[in-house]
Amino acid sequence: MRQAGRSLPEYRKVREGTTMLEACTRPDLVAEITMQPVRRYGVDAAILFSDIVLPLKAIGFDLDIVPGVGPVVADPVRRHEQVDAMGELTPADVPYITEAIGLLTAELAATPLIGFAGAPFTLASYLVEGGPSKNHENTKALMYSDENLWHALMAKLTDISAAYLHVQVAAGASAIQLFDSWVGALSAVDYVRYVMPHSQRLLSSLAETGVPRIHFGVNTGELLPLMRDAGADVVGVDYRLALADAAKRVGDSVVLQGNLDPAVIFSSPSAVRTQVDAVLDSARDLPGHIFNLGHGVLPTSDPEVLAAVVRQVHERTAR
Repeated sequence: MRQAGRSLPEYRKVREGTTMLEACTRPDLVAEITMQPVRRYGVDAAILFSDIVLPLKAIGFDLDIVPGVGPVVADPVRRHEQVDAMGELTPADVPYITEAIGLLTAELAATPLIGFAGAPFTLASYLVEGGPSKNHENTKALMYSDENLWHALMAKLTDISAAYLHVQVAAGASAIQLFDSWVGALSAVDYVRYVMPHSQRLLSSLAETGVPRIHFGVNTGELLPLMRDAGADVVGVDYRLALADAAKRVGDSVVLQGNLDPAVIFSSPSAVRTQVDAVLDSARDLPGHIFNLGHGVLPTSDPEVLAAVVRQVHERTAR
């Protein structure tokens, strides 16, 4: 996951005195933080250190990432004139991303780099709510009451995220991941009507690059077939749904990614090994599988336990 390094002492040290957004716009820090879990764990791919709201900040939104809270938007977007005023993202808006990926690809050599962006619904939720939300009441109120405004906002965000991902691929990213962290708040019917066309257009725009496209959501077990149909090559499965059940829902046309519960890392060593084996056993007959946590690495995770998980996965999959 993109938070792979945040439990590391070397991460905390390098971030001292630097805000999240500052760190995301310094190529040297982006490269260093991205590399830290690769060096420590020997994982099979690096994930770009960034944040999904970075392109929104880059085009002029007054927002900040507040420690312990998350992204906070000064003027929540709920009116037509606000959407009309949203600009486009160009490579010139995020030169630090191009520079950071250049540094990374030189150091990573044959190790792939995964870029990422926020999916339109999740970005829309932050903009409409003004920050993180449990119930997404303002987002849903806008979505249901002014469908034209909703689709106009989603179309703008689709263009922004697509442009941001294209910048990353052009700079050297080997794959991209689309994070729709909050879309699990929707029913399948609402997903089809209000979200899916935009996710399809975004993922389709990346098809020409030829890089693998990963689509990840949280609490999206009921949406997995739709997320598959949106056009991803890989669909993320969180820890709430067994991989075997996910495979039944999506078939064999996509690779599954996941899905160890992040809380397992806090268990005894034998319990961790048992749970990792259970994930690998359930993935044995899948057409493709990327072992991962079923959501982000929790900040208080023990790096030594995470290292043991990586070793176990490598030992099992090398057989």
